[in-house]
Amino acid sequence: MSLIPATPEEIERLDYSAALDALREVFGNRLQTGRSAREQAGKDESFHPSLPPHGVIKVKNAEEVREIVAICARTRTPIVPHGAGTSLEGSVGAVRGGISIDFSEMNRILAVNAADFDVVVEPGVTRRQLNEHLKDQGLFFPIDPGANATIGGMTATRASGTNAVRYGTMRDNVINIEAVMADGRLIRTGKRARKSAAGYDLTRLLVGSEGTLGVFTAITLRVYPIPEAMSAAVCTFESLEGAVDSVIGIIQYGIPVARVELLDALTMKSINMYSGADFAETPTLFLEFHGSEASAREQAELAQEITAENGGGGFQWTINTEERNRLWRARHDVAWAGKLLHPKGQIWSTDVCVPISRLADCINQTRADIEESGLLAPIVGHVGDGNFHLLLLVDHDDPQEVERAQALHHRMVLRALEMDGTCTGEHGIGYGKIEFLEIEHGDAVEPMRMIKRTLDPDNILNPGKVLRGL
Repeated sequence: MSLIPATPEEIERLDYSAALDALREVFGNRLQTGRSAREQAGKDESFHPSLPPHGVIKVKNAEEVREIVAICARTRTPIVPHGAGTSLEGSVGAVRGGISIDFSEMNRILAVNAADFDVVVEPGVTRRQLNEHLKDQGLFFPIDPGANATIGGMTATRASGTNAVRYGTMRDNVINIEAVMADGRLIRTGKRARKSAAGYDLTRLLVGSEGTLGVFTAITLRVYPIPEAMSAAVCTFESLEGAVDSVIGIIQYGIPVARVELLDALTMKSINMYSGADFAETPTLFLEFHGSEASAREQAELAQEITAENGGGGFQWTINTEERNRLWRARHDVAWAGKLLHPKGQIWSTDVCVPISRLADCINQTRADIEESGLLAPIVGHVGDGNFHLLLLVDHDDPQEVERAQALHHRMVLRALEMDGTCTGEHGIGYGKIEFLEIEHGDAVEPMRMIKRTLDPDNILNPGKVLRGL
């Protein structure tokens, strides 16, 4: 389970007074040291406890970030970047105390280059804010992790979401990054050109680094034309295999599906309880197709034929915007809906990703494991790319329930690794999955440590995350 290097009380006793005094001299009362602000900064949306920093500063521009990093580097004080706090593996917890840099006010959209289909944003911009800004120009940013996360946080965790099957993940859509490195230098990892063969790919190195290699101050992203038409569909199945085989068939046929989500029977039950909907409580696919009105219609009709061949029934599709939004709102409400299944349960959201040909096996074995454990754990999958999420509902006041959940989670991740998958498809490592990163990558973890030591020799950038033993 989680690997917490210190308790909040132990963290509190660490002495960073030199850094706090120097920061107070520069930022005055903008340096927040009250308990409430610090506890909020040390907590994300996961079940991991709050691990508060010693101080919090809301930055306004890149120069302020440089000042903070310079002071913290001089005093060897840890730095933890903080966006919207929607991470799920303890990425914002100050496991060694220090200073939390809050980017909520560094949220300007710096440039929209419509002719080149790219934008430049500050890290505190949220995905909804960006899409609201872009829509009048007929553009949108497709990466949708569900939460209204910041672009900085999404870049740091290499986020993806429901649209990844067509548009890829943050790895595929970040063109370059401006970042302050541990020594205080401000660098840019690239230009706005669509491709480059110049030097090492520092952009890909920083995407997914979770604030451990640099502190982002600006990010350049790919954006896309808003499709002329979008059609959404829902289809029910008697078995998970039928649903997954349908997805494989849709992809093999070459249908450019934009979104495809699998929700198990328990998830559909929770959605009906939460929203008063009347979805069939069986394994269900939610799909979406983008293109011209004719092509979106054709894609939906071809998908219907494929799902029927795999036992799919009740196929319904629509190009009506209100109906389409209602469908996806139900999908995005899954976390809130799941809580109704276990009023005392706290959601422990985790994910794995496997080759799509192994997805049905992995989900079915996980489902059998859940039933044997006696736990409640709805399954939701981005099945177009082999990724699925487990929403473990756990009463943390019940030690036996916690122990069963830990064992179930451990087996699920090891099962995915045995199937040549990964321990995290899109949540990142934080400190919650460090042990699994080591199992997954083995000896390759040491080169990662070498990179970290070279770029951050004093280990001040979000220490205790992604890699341990530094």
